[in-house]
Amino acid sequence: MITIAKDFNWEMSHRLTFHKGLCRNIHGHSYKLRIYLTGELDANGMIIDFYDLQKIVDPFLMGELDHAFLCSKDDVDVIEFLKKNNWRYYIMDRTSTCENMCYLFIDKLKEDLAKIPNLHSFKVRVYETSDAFAELEYKIR
Repeated sequence: MITIAKDFNWEMSHRLTFHKGLCRNIHGHSYKLRIYLTGELDANGMIIDFYDLQKIVDPFLMGELDHAFLCSKDDVDVIEFLKKNNWRYYIMDRTSTCENMCYLFIDKLKEDLAKIPNLHSFKVRVYETSDAFAELEYKIR
């Protein structure tokens, strides 16, 4: 078994309505997603071509999250404001913590990544800042 990884970067804003400090306010981050793929090499000596991995990730990451506001479904005041101004947003079932974003990425990627026959598991690591991250692993086989 071997593990490969690829990084993806995007800009996004959010807020944490439960927070007692500054994170209660609307603010943004330069996020980074690192995806680790663990499996066996195919006949070409790869788990997957990095370009093909990007084609799986980009529709959601760049198509829906980049330069968007990520918010909880319960943050109705902000959702109403975003809709009224026709601004880019994505609504999560959970709060928009780095930890919950890991679950979001696992849910969005697991179906497509499970189609890779030699892939055993994958892990997502979401960096909210350059030195703070959360990670979650998903076993396929």
